[in-house]
Amino acid sequence: MIRLPLPVAIDHPAYSGHFPGRPILPGVVLLDRAQRAVEQACGIVISGIAMAKFLSPCQPGDDLVLDYEAGDAAVRFEIRSGERRIASGRFTVATASQA
Repeated sequence: MIRLPLPVAIDHPAYSGHFPGRPILPGVVLLDRAQRAVEQACGIVISGIAMAKFLSPCQPGDDLVLDYEAGDAAVRFEIRSGERRIASGRFTVATASQA
């Protein structure tokens, strides 16, 4: 597994709408950040999400890390804050004809 920091600004605009009084980062933002980090680190193109599980809410100020393992057809990932698992899943990797 490879580990990367997955920074999200404490004042990210997505926090303001989810949810007033108890802000959490929407799953779509977590997946987007993870996808972009893997694509940049590996020089690959992600074509989709095969599976995603959201295990714990991400709150402003959480220090996130991304652990991932890339294969030819898929990338397994897990997002953590300390020992707390935030999300996990698997991205599909684009083939040469899809890229």
